[in-house]
Amino acid sequence: MTMTVHVDIVSAEKEIFSGLAEMIFAPGELGELGISPRHAPLITKLNPGEVRVKVSENESYAFYISGGILEVQPHLVTILADTAIRAKDIDEALALDSKAKAEDALADKSGKIDYATAQAELAQAVMQLRTLDRLRKRGG
Repeated sequence: MTMTVHVDIVSAEKEIFSGLAEMIFAPGELGELGISPRHAPLITKLNPGEVRVKVSENESYAFYISGGILEVQPHLVTILADTAIRAKDIDEALALDSKAKAEDALADKSGKIDYATAQAELAQAVMQLRTLDRLRKRGG
């Protein structure tokens, strides 16, 4: 019998996922993390990117998060995300539009924009598109 751990993915708006998983992959602050059952307790900051929850050998779910916190306890993994979206629900056209707007804003040298905000928006749009691309490559 395969070991599992309970996973909760929660955004500021609602719970996105709750269930058992064999493995969880998340974009940690210092690189990608792989969390399996009985992982050592851990709390870390998450970067924007893809969270993948492997529920069985043939089934996994992908989510985009805009950042947040990951807490690992012996039998529970909790991801508290600022924003969390199922990868299949990402609006590609909106992400492409956001990316283009952020790139235009960063190209504006007049000093009338907030560069930090534009960079954050660009990073989020790029990570949403990358998450969609990975989902398509896996056949999801």
